[in-house]
Amino acid sequence: MTDELQDAYDVIVAGGGAAGLNGALMLARSRRSVAVIDAGAPRNAPAAGIHGLLGREGMPPAELLSLGRAEVRGYGAHVVTGEISGVARKEDFVVTLQDGRTARARRLLVATGLADELPDVPGLRELWGQDVIHCPYCHGWEVRDRAIGVLASGPMSVHQALLFRQLSDDLVYFGAVAGEDAEKFEALGIRVVSATVTGLEIVGNRLAGVRLADGTVISREALAVATRMVARAGFLSDLGLHPVDHPSGAGQHYPGDATGRTDVPGVWVAGNVTDLAAQVGSAAAAGALAGAHINADLVAEDARHAVLIRGDSTQ
Repeated sequence: MTDELQDAYDVIVAGGGAAGLNGALMLARSRRSVAVIDAGAPRNAPAAGIHGLLGREGMPPAELLSLGRAEVRGYGAHVVTGEISGVARKEDFVVTLQDGRTARARRLLVATGLADELPDVPGLRELWGQDVIHCPYCHGWEVRDRAIGVLASGPMSVHQALLFRQLSDDLVYFGAVAGEDAEKFEALGIRVVSATVTGLEIVGNRLAGVRLADGTVISREALAVATRMVARAGFLSDLGLHPVDHPSGAGQHYPGDATGRTDVPGVWVAGNVTDLAAQVGSAAAAGALAGAHINADLVAEDARHAVLIRGDSTQ
């Protein structure tokens, strides 16, 4: 179900995940007119359940979003299916969707999330979110005590291996390590395989092993991969906002202050578009915080406007 896009709103929220919906909830409960524009392609769609969110542990991602949309609509906000293709700044923001629809908004909350760029290894994408995983806090309990592999694919891979070692004694690191990292791996019993990985061995849609360049297959039941994470909000370039490299080296994001406020007045960011490591709970919290600050910003503007009108009427 999708709502009809109206001509104008106090706030347009780009992205209908945990951050966007929670931001919209805060705004709608403050009696702001709100539209959530959602493309319907959540990052965690392949996952069986969400984790680390008290009271919703293990709930399928689609079920959480369905509940969230209903709650947002319950306070009068609109949830509109679509994808933003451009934003222009006039007196207000003018948001254009790919199908040509437009709407104006006084403020923008961007919570469009990120895209995971996987290494070019056959089989990774097919098993992504199932037996190919990335986050020990999202998937670690489900693969505990199993044969886990970690594919060296970025600056966070060694750290990732140490985290997964907490969950299983049977860990193989596919990549090169040296110095203190090598000492830690040896002390923790992490096996290192430096040969090139050429693909995955898949049996019955499940991971059976990791294939090396010489044809050897090392049996594994789960494979952790540190993806390159890239915020997906290209339309912000219309406003002069561009993604920058994240300090961790894990990808690119759109910076904001502690409340999500960006360098462009009237634009806030929340969730994975700015915080690459945010899980559902922290993304939702960031959306709520941004929503509250957007409302406060509008309150201040409305108060200034009211003073001006009163002054004009008494002259």
